[in-house]
Amino acid sequence: MSPQFGDYQNEIYSDGLRGVVPGLPMTFTELEARAEAALPPSVWSYVAGGAGDEHTQRANVAAFRRWGLIPRMPVGAIRRELSVELFGMRLPAPLFMAPVGVIGLCARDGHGDLATARAAARTGVPMIASTLSADPMEAVAGEFGQTPGLFQLYTPTDRELAESLIHRAEAAGFKGIVVTLDTWVTGWRPRDLSTGNFPQLRGHCLANYTSDPVFRAQLARTPEQDPRAAAAHWAQIFGNPLTWDDLPWLRSITDLPFLLKGICHPDDARRAKDAGVDGVYCSNHGGRQANGGLAALDALPAVVDAADGLPVLFDSGIRSGADVIKALALGATAVGVGRPYAYGLAVGGTDGIVHVLRAILAEADLIMAVDGYPTLADLTPQALRRVPGDGGLPL
Repeated sequence: MSPQFGDYQNEIYSDGLRGVVPGLPMTFTELEARAEAALPPSVWSYVAGGAGDEHTQRANVAAFRRWGLIPRMPVGAIRRELSVELFGMRLPAPLFMAPVGVIGLCARDGHGDLATARAAARTGVPMIASTLSADPMEAVAGEFGQTPGLFQLYTPTDRELAESLIHRAEAAGFKGIVVTLDTWVTGWRPRDLSTGNFPQLRGHCLANYTSDPVFRAQLARTPEQDPRAAAAHWAQIFGNPLTWDDLPWLRSITDLPFLLKGICHPDDARRAKDAGVDGVYCSNHGGRQANGGLAALDALPAVVDAADGLPVLFDSGIRSGADVIKALALGATAVGVGRPYAYGLAVGGTDGIVHVLRAILAEADLIMAVDGYPTLADLTPQALRRVPGDGGLPL
């Protein structure tokens, strides 16, 4: 019988028979605690923190507690099929690694983007590589192996630079462009403000800019040629407050699948579809950009309905395989994990990411087995029921 994702637990139990216990955390709570101990305080606050008093960040997590999966018996789901078709790619599971702009700093050697790409190669779980990376996108794509990857674009104000970044992503072999809409200006983040730390202003994770011919040509015209000049120029051109009028230009740059990230209103999903996007990405940036908003999971069903058949990617608040199952049942085509894999990287490098991804997939697979949902098509909104109250997690 061919392996299933849930077989990961058999490996762990087999090791236990030989006296070998897992060296990496088996729960998110422990993973988070060990990552905090492993990371410098400034990096920890940047990765773990959110906007304002972090209510929206907590709400993203709590939203999953308000849904329960209804077991179906006896189904005999001895085989589960988790593969999914996405933009012409056949993926082994509907899971991907969401873009994390400082993932490079979460690795002890400062090359977390490369470590993440290697984890993608080992697991088949795609990485959406951030514009803000410690290594150039070409080096990151070179570590993907047979696993496809997508490139996330923070659209700069300079159109020539935007086109250069997109064309480089095409040439490097990325399979899609994900344009993030909600980060043309940074949100109010008290944790980072209290340490006075903004990594990019210190010159971190700017490799895609400093390796870009357009950016380098612009930098050559600045009075100073040092890392501070590069960071200062980056700050001037980073944030483009895109409008719907900009979409025809962005869409015209590439023939790759083109997605908009940050869509949480059904009207925006409909308008995006009318503008010719290939998919929408429902996300509130994990609560990092704006406090006081709706949990992303609560926005997902209406976005799925409005997308009317377009693929809908989702992230924000994913902490477990159970969360993945619920997001899929509410209509997500594929589900992104963010902080957990960043923490896995901090604790155990590439091995740590692989462990986190395999654990999430194992739990999702075993839930489908135990509760009688053998295929992704069986996971529909009718498989869920709302749980009264707030799901037991204080906000």
